Amino acid sequence: MLVKTMPVGPIGTNCYILGDETEKVCAVIDPGGDAAAILDLIRADGLALSAIFLTHGHFDHTGGVADLVKAVPGIPVYIHRADVEGASPSVFPPLPGVTLTYYGEGDRVMVGSIPVDVLHTPGHSKGSVVLKTGEVLFTGDTLFRGSMGRTDFPGGSYAEIMASLKRLAALPGDYRVCPGHEGLSTLEAERRGNYYMREATGG
Repeated sequence: MLVKTMPVGPIGTNCYILGDETEKVCAVIDPGGDAAAILDLIRADGLALSAIFLTHGHFDHTGGVADLVKAVPGIPVYIHRADVEGASPSVFPPLPGVTLTYYGEGDRVMVGSIPVDVLHTPGHSKGSVVLKTGEVLFTGDTLFRGSMGRTDFPGGSYAEIMASLKRLAALPGDYRVCPGHEGLSTLEAERRGNYYMREATGG
């Protein structure tokens, strides 16, 4: 399993390439912009883009989607339904020409032979998800290194993000945490040192 990170878009959102090096396919997680650079990175590793996974619908995580779909027509674009249906344009800007596929709690999507499990983790937005594969968590804007996502946008909820952080903290074992912004971490480091996760767990 290959995981690569690149900052994209106007505020340097973390975009991730999740690749199956045996089957030579990959998914892009949260392509917030710079579609051409993302494709260059994928091609440099000899991979073919098979899917786009969105942890939520904010513009800084979706800005490169339309251009990627133009470059690779027909690839599925996954997002949670709650960040689309009834969501204001400030939460989910329209993506002309893009057909969406909904995923949610308990779903499993595949990247080649790599299973990716979907955890619905509302709070930053109604449709925020965390993607779990192997020993990696792609946490979007639910969990950051030492922090968490804002809850003052439409659809945000402090109570819901606290419940989501408590759920993540309760996952057995340790994981590499790949958040939507700033540096990488581990789940154990966040259990110990993240003020918000400690609050969520009563620690």
